[in-house]
Amino acid sequence: MTATAPSLTEETDPYCLSPASAAELLHDAPWHRFAVLGDSLSAGTGDPSPGYANLGWPDRLADILRRIHPGLAYLNTAEVGATTVRALRTQTDRVITYRPDLIHLPSGANDLFRPDPDFPQIERTLRCVYELATGTGARLTVFTLGSAFQLPHFPDWQERVRRLNDLTRRLAAEHGAVLVDMWDHPVNSRPGLLSADGIHFATAGQAVMASEVVRALAASLTARPV
Repeated sequence: MTATAPSLTEETDPYCLSPASAAELLHDAPWHRFAVLGDSLSAGTGDPSPGYANLGWPDRLADILRRIHPGLAYLNTAEVGATTVRALRTQTDRVITYRPDLIHLPSGANDLFRPDPDFPQIERTLRCVYELATGTGARLTVFTLGSAFQLPHFPDWQERVRRLNDLTRRLAAEHGAVLVDMWDHPVNSRPGLLSADGIHFATAGQAVMASEVVRALAASLTARPV
């Protein structure tokens, strides 16, 4: 079991919203069909943290949205180990057929595990995913990778992540996606943030991620034209 900061629980974590508070922020959310595609980061994979519910961020978000719309439909096609090419080939058709009005898109983390990542190809593939998702008319969300996500056997790892995050920011801006920028979030310096694999947020981090997605979605609703 992965430990987090000993003084924190889900109720006392300053970055976590309670389910009731999160639902209040999204009280006028229009979404009834939520879909997620991508890899294990999209799936919300992570080790348990003491004091936090054992839930990934997308399941948490679905639970919050069900407080507003009890009949919310939820589909998560994310696959552990999926690259952007795999997500494009095996998941996008299912998501489009599902007719969602809220879609979370992948950040492309698994594309960085190659000896020499092909960033132009990553951009072409992610751009195709964004364009297909935009065509549904759904609200899109995406997050950047946090700086705590490190693989020391790649000497240029942080530069890889920075390049991918810059791409995510650019595509999000071009397609009007709600961006949750986790790169320099204060939670990155928290002891016990990551699971034993050193890659995935433990459930303490999943709780923070869900809260940040809620905040970003709430801000997008406030910014809607009247």
